Amino acid sequence: MAQVNSNVRRASFDSLGDARSRAASAANVLTFPPQSAHDGSATAIDLIYQAAEMFTGIESRARDIEANARAMCQSAVDKLVDAERRVQTAERARRDVIADVDRRLQEVALALSDAQARVYAADARAAAAEKRATAAEAEAQTARRLLTQVEDAIRSRLLGEDIDVHPLRRARA
Repeated sequence: MAQVNSNVRRASFDSLGDARSRAASAANVLTFPPQSAHDGSATAIDLIYQAAEMFTGIESRARDIEANARAMCQSAVDKLVDAERRVQTAERARRDVIADVDRRLQEVALALSDAQARVYAADARAAAAEKRATAAEAEAQTARRLLTQVEDAIRSRLLGEDIDVHPLRRARA
């Protein structure tokens, strides 16, 4: 019977205080019903219900805030994981580029060393050819001088010509 009686009181205060309760919970302000002829227990029960509604609202907002915070954290974690993947991809690409450049530098260094070896060999061949040319020129001059001496000897001994008179000089004279 006491339970039925409190439900009746609650229903009567609910209808009066419904608009007030909704406005008060929206503004987070407790409102006190006007003093009536009823005893203070109905007012206390109404205040308890308002406090319970306020706590329910606070808990609901806390759950919403917590869910929002969790979503933000998950989003941040997802972004961090994505950024780490991009960093790893960029690192791999950087290592690949460095390896490629290193390989190319080694190829260029090998080609340069081969070219230098060919240049040195060509220089050595050119120097040897120049020495041979110089030697051949010296031999040619020696051969010309010897030929001139042989010619002069043939003219003077076999033909009886004067050594100082060259056949071209005689023709001019």
